[in-house]
Amino acid sequence: MESRREEVNDLNVFPVADGDTGDNMALTLRAVLAELDRLQGSNEARTIDEIGREEIVQSVARAALLGARGNSGVILSQLIRGAAEELVSRPGELIDATLIGAALANAADRAYSSVREPAEGTILTVAREMAHQIVTDLAHSPESPRLDPDAEPQLQDAAIAAALERAVTTGQESVKRGPELLAALRDAGVVDAGGYGLTIIFAGVVAALRGDDPPELDHYAPARISHPEHHSSTYRFCTNFAVTGTGLSSGRFIAPLEQLGDSVLVVGDTTTLKVHVHTDEPERATAVFAQAGEVSRLDVADMRLQVSEREQRLRDDGGGIDAEGRGVDGIPPAQTDGRASVDGPRVRCGAVAVVSGDGLAAMFEQLGVHTIDGGPTLNPSTYDLLAAIHEVQAEEVVVLPNSANVIMAAEHAAELSDKQVLVALTTSQQAGLTAAVALESDRTVEENARALDQALTHLRTGAVAQAARDDAQGRFGRGEAVGFVADEVVAWGEPRETLRAVLQTLADGAEMISVLAGQDAPLEPEDVAELVNGEVELELHDGGQPAYWWLLSAE
Repeated sequence: MESRREEVNDLNVFPVADGDTGDNMALTLRAVLAELDRLQGSNEARTIDEIGREEIVQSVARAALLGARGNSGVILSQLIRGAAEELVSRPGELIDATLIGAALANAADRAYSSVREPAEGTILTVAREMAHQIVTDLAHSPESPRLDPDAEPQLQDAAIAAALERAVTTGQESVKRGPELLAALRDAGVVDAGGYGLTIIFAGVVAALRGDDPPELDHYAPARISHPEHHSSTYRFCTNFAVTGTGLSSGRFIAPLEQLGDSVLVVGDTTTLKVHVHTDEPERATAVFAQAGEVSRLDVADMRLQVSEREQRLRDDGGGIDAEGRGVDGIPPAQTDGRASVDGPRVRCGAVAVVSGDGLAAMFEQLGVHTIDGGPTLNPSTYDLLAAIHEVQAEEVVVLPNSANVIMAAEHAAELSDKQVLVALTTSQQAGLTAAVALESDRTVEENARALDQALTHLRTGAVAQAARDDAQGRFGRGEAVGFVADEVVAWGEPRETLRAVLQTLADGAEMISVLAGQDAPLEPEDVAELVNGEVELELHDGGQPAYWWLLSAE
C-alpha cells in the first residue's frame, strides 16, 4: 500500500476529488500494525497464540476504527471490523479458506451498512464480489476446503493464499467495471481509488503468506479531471474525530452533521464512535457531540490544498502513469521510491511554518518545512493550522508560528491534533528560519526542541516597516520608515537612514546579518549592502513579505 499510495491518491474522484485515498488507507493500516506491535510488546511473557485470537482481533478492530482517516479509511476500518467479528465468533476453529470467505462476506456487509447511501462501483462492490468469489469457489470445490485442526502452518498459509489470490483476480475485474456503475468515475476516465486500494492490500496479504512477490496488479492513469461536478467539492475540510462515552448511538448524530456538510460517516459502538464529515466548520461538527462524550483524535485536512497539490504533481509528472501503466520514468509505480506524499517521504519529525511572502515560503520549503500562508497579518485560524499539521508526513510535528499573535491558535491546534506537536515560540519569520535550519527530521520532537532553543539563544531580530499611522508620541508620521530591534522602536524617518540605524544596532557583536527584502522595499540590494560596508557578513534574500520593507536577523 505504501508503494502505491500516490497512484491511489491520483485516482481519487469519488465522493470528492481530494486526492488522499491512498494516504488514508495506508494510515489506517499503520494504526493496525502499531496495535499489533503494542500487543506483542506489552505481553512479552505471552506468545501471539497465548494472547489469543479474540484479544487480537478486538484490539485490531478498535485500532482501525480510532486510526481511520478520511472516507476510505473509515470504510476500510469497517471492513476490518466486520472480518474481526466473524473470526471472533468461531473460537477454536482453524482459520482456513472457509472462514476467510465468511469473514470477508461479513466485512462487506458491515461496510455497506456503515454508508448512508452506498454507491456501486466503489470499494463496497469490490469487497462484496471478492467475498462472493471465495464462497463460490468453496461451494464448487471437489474436495473439502476444511483443514484438519492439526494442519501444518505452511498448508494453512497456502490454502488461504490460494483463496485470496482468486479473490484478488475478481477484485481487479470489479475495479475495471466500476466506471460502468458510477458516472463520476466514467466522466473522469478513472477507476475507484478505494476499490483499487483494497486489491493492493489483499495482493500484499497473498505475498506475505507465500513469502513471495504479490500477484500482478494493473496500473491506472490519473483522473482526467480534478473537479468532478458533484456537491462534495463545495466543502473545504475533511474532518475526522473519535467520540468516547456511554450509550452512544450513531444514528442520532447523522442529521445534525448533514446540516453542516456532507460525506457523513458515523460508525462504532455504544462506547466509541468514529466520525467523518466534509464541512467548512469543524468546530461546529465536534460541538454536536459536546453532551454525548469526549472528543479526541481530531484530524482536519484541507481538501482544497490537496486538490491543488495533486494538480501540481500531475503537471510536474506529465500525468504520472502512461497508457501501459508505467511511471514517467518508465518504471511501474510499485518500483519507484514509494514517497509518502508531495511533501516527501514520511519522516519521524516534520515542521509547519506560518509565512507571509513568496520568497520566505520558498526558503522554508527548501529546508523541508511545510508552509501555511498566514496572509499579510500572519493570522491563520486554528483549523487552518490543524489542517497544515495533518499535511506533514510525520507523526511528530514542530509548529513555527512566526508571530506572537499565532501562538495561542497553534497551541490549540496542537491540543486537538492526534499527532505529537510542539509549538515553538518563534515570534518572527526570521526567527522561524533560524529555527528551521536547526531542525532534523530523524530526531524526536523533544530533541528538535532543544536544538531550536539553542539556535534562538544566539539570535537577535529587527525590522523596518512603513508606519501605518502617526505615532502617538509624535516621533514619526504615517508613511515614514520605522525601525525595530526585537519589539523596541529604535529609529524612524527616511528608509535608508532608518535601515542603517537598525543594521548598526544588530551588528554589535554579530558574525552575520540576514536581510529579507519585502515586496515594496524602497532600496535595491546593492544599496543595502553599502550600509553594512563589509563590517559584518551579510546575506540578502528576497522575502516578498507585504507588511515589512525589511526583516533582519543577527547571529
